Amino acid sequence: MIGMVAVPASAEGSSAGGASLAAVDSTVLTASARALLETSPVVAAAPDAVWGFDAPTLTAVTPPPPPPEPEPEPVVETRAASTSRSTARAAVVEEEAPAEEAAATQVPASAVGNAIVEIAARYIGVPYVSGGTTPDGFDCSGYTSYVFAQVGITLPRTSAEQRYAGTVVSRADAQPGDLIWSPGHISIYAGDGMQLDAPRPGKTIQLRSIWQSSPVFIRVG
Repeated sequence: MIGMVAVPASAEGSSAGGASLAAVDSTVLTASARALLETSPVVAAAPDAVWGFDAPTLTAVTPPPPPPEPEPEPVVETRAASTSRSTARAAVVEEEAPAEEAAATQVPASAVGNAIVEIAARYIGVPYVSGGTTPDGFDCSGYTSYVFAQVGITLPRTSAEQRYAGTVVSRADAQPGDLIWSPGHISIYAGDGMQLDAPRPGKTIQLRSIWQSSPVFIRVG
């Protein structure tokens, strides 16, 4: 580092080294600092000297506008395709629905008949009650009416009316679940020459052989 000490012009006639040392208290300086002061050149400045600097000229520059954002890609075709797929799926569902409904309504008669026999067998041992229509006690037509109602089939109340509730079939063509009618009595065919019925007062619902001499087999539904 080079130190420079400015002195007034009136001090030009004096010794350069003496003027610099007289203006500075060298007692607090280190030896190296004093040596530096003794060898530094003296710069003289006039008392009326004016200091100044030239301010730079600033020019504002407007930045260029940002490039426009890209326009979004059209989605009309995608939506149309989606709509087409939705329409196609709806059409498939509409086509399948009738087929399912048809399958639900075309339950084989044998399946319904087997369900009737299965339900009827649950009440074996229930006592015969004249005019009874509940599991607390049945008469013959009350029993058949109650069992058929469990599979959604409504039968007339009396055995005489149930005689005409369906289609007469031959004994050879009879299936489990058909009705067996004889004057004053009605029962349910269980297959293999057996029937389920509410016999008479003092008895209970039972599974027994067909004892009627000329029974009429009736298929309902």
